[in-house]
Amino acid sequence: MRISMTNEMMRQIIMDHYSNPTNKRQPEKEGYEKIHTHTENCIDDLDIFLLIENQKIIDACFDGVACSISTSSTDIMCDLLKNKDIKEGLKIIDAFQKMVREEEFDETLLEEAIVFINTSKQAARINCAVSSWVAAKEILKDK
Repeated sequence: MRISMTNEMMRQIIMDHYSNPTNKRQPEKEGYEKIHTHTENCIDDLDIFLLIENQKIIDACFDGVACSISTSSTDIMCDLLKNKDIKEGLKIIDAFQKMVREEEFDETLLEEAIVFINTSKQAARINCAVSSWVAAKEILKDK
């Protein structure tokens, strides 16, 4: 079952997360894992922060400069990863990466991230959409 959403609805969700990213901030306390990511073909230059306690992602946030696709994708990713255990977080990231590569994926895991379903049709935007997800996976796979 495909989630039905118009291009205009998808564009609006992306622009909302770009204009008002709720997870764009520096961590307020110690203990966050940090990883840096950037894309070669865009302005994207972000730090991703995950707070992990007892195999659970307590918080996720980011800071830096990025285009609309990268900022919104990262903001949505942070929303999806919060309060998930590491295994669930990795499944969500895997589903997102499969979606962008046009492979079969579990859309029930992605919620708003489904708005990036057509990213593969814009090759220049693929790295913008996935770079923070790849970075977060680097943190989680080592846990």
